[in-house]
Amino acid sequence: MKVNNLQSCHLGPEISPEQFISEHFFLYLLKGSIKAFDGHKHYQMVPGDYCIARKNHLVRYTKYKDKDEFEKIIITLDEPFLRKFLERHPVQAQADSNNDSFLFIQDNKLIKNYIQSLEPYYSGDLEIDETFADIKREELLMIILKSDPAMANVFFNFAIPAKIDLEAYMNRNFRFNISLERFAFLTGRSLSSFKRDFQKVFGTNPGNWLKKKRLDEAYFQISQQKHRPSEVYLEVGFEDLSHFSFVFKKEFGRTPSEVMQ
Repeated sequence: MKVNNLQSCHLGPEISPEQFISEHFFLYLLKGSIKAFDGHKHYQMVPGDYCIARKNHLVRYTKYKDKDEFEKIIITLDEPFLRKFLERHPVQAQADSNNDSFLFIQDNKLIKNYIQSLEPYYSGDLEIDETFADIKREELLMIILKSDPAMANVFFNFAIPAKIDLEAYMNRNFRFNISLERFAFLTGRSLSSFKRDFQKVFGTNPGNWLKKKRLDEAYFQISQQKHRPSEVYLEVGFEDLSHFSFVFKKEFGRTPSEVMQ
């Protein structure tokens, strides 16, 4: 689908820069591609794809430019907006069994026309005029619900995550670089109960366990899979390459580059 002058734009509150989806958002890809992984499943998006990225999920994604261009439309469907929508348009929501982080929407003429309709309101500075923001967000939500009424079970479930198996969750998601507060929330615990349960399960505190687990994974990827340190450190949850190299050498007695040889 061509949108004559519409480039990357954002409508609604900003989404979290963490590897944590703090609010639902609609994503439409104009140029480039995306590959993502949520600890369970791999996802890929190409131009023309659109999906809902789900609240309270962990996702690591890589953006690929097409001829040095990457353009997208993001429309955040945050909880305050959804609650106001529900007051005006009562909808019955039930438990949702689909746990995918990205819910792809089938090819839909209404959504394509909606994307084109954004162009007159687009100011060119990545945002839609605030006067029309909630009107256009409400229009999008009504289109999605008309196309797939079961999406109400996703959007209007305002419950916090339930308490889950800590050991299984942490072993699956230790590579995600998020705060302990996020890990506690996503496993259905307060920070204090998370730390207490963690000590019981793993016999150490979360900070030490995460560092050791991430370093062991990095050592395996570098020594056995021959991945470069510059490819590995972000993948296993470190933010800075020099800090990663420092703690790696302190743990194993050799730098990542020496292990790779």
